[in-house]
Amino acid sequence: MVWKRAVVVGASGGIGSALAGQLQDQGTQVHRLSRGVLDLTDEESIQTAASVLGEDGPLDLIVVATGYLHNGGEGPEKDWRHLSADELAHNFAINATGPALVAKHFLPLLPEGERGGFAVLSARVGSISDNRLGGWYSYRASKAALNMIIRTLSVELARKKPDAFCVALHPGTVETNLSQPFRRNVPDGKLFTPAYSAEKLLGVLSSLRPEQSGRCFDWAGQEIAP
Repeated sequence: MVWKRAVVVGASGGIGSALAGQLQDQGTQVHRLSRGVLDLTDEESIQTAASVLGEDGPLDLIVVATGYLHNGGEGPEKDWRHLSADELAHNFAINATGPALVAKHFLPLLPEGERGGFAVLSARVGSISDNRLGGWYSYRASKAALNMIIRTLSVELARKKPDAFCVALHPGTVETNLSQPFRRNVPDGKLFTPAYSAEKLLGVLSSLRPEQSGRCFDWAGQEIAP
């Protein structure tokens, strides 16, 4: 399907840029929001962006393509001795709180009585039941929180806009700055270009139905257990 009007938050990143470009190629009117316009740690900037875009009518697709894993230093925690209040707070601010605030201000812009979608980039490591390796405390916990936020939003969205859905998406391991230090452990054929990941994610979004709202799906359309 062709989405009529979409917004991509985090459009300057690898996956966000690819999503925005492919949507535009499909004929969608795309609004690209990056940190210079919308700061996930500044609710006022989120509210302002939503108010401006809302003046031109509804948005039938909203994608939050942002994320934080490491600051280029020691990387995600490998041991509980590496836990830091600052790092936990920053992960939650970018990976959970920020997307929740985007939902707060942008979900009202989904169309009434028509299909619409809200999607955030999550990660398989946010699955509690799938955690067998440990480590990466802050990232895992913040993505698990994000998945719960999506689930909770879906309950309210079903009452207010029953033709819409909200989901979390796992894009796979993609060639971006976020994944750069960890690529050597990726199996052959499992390191995706941003263009490939974006194509697969848009295919998943096109096929989703409102009754699938609140779940987490990977790039191949397979549901990831919480």
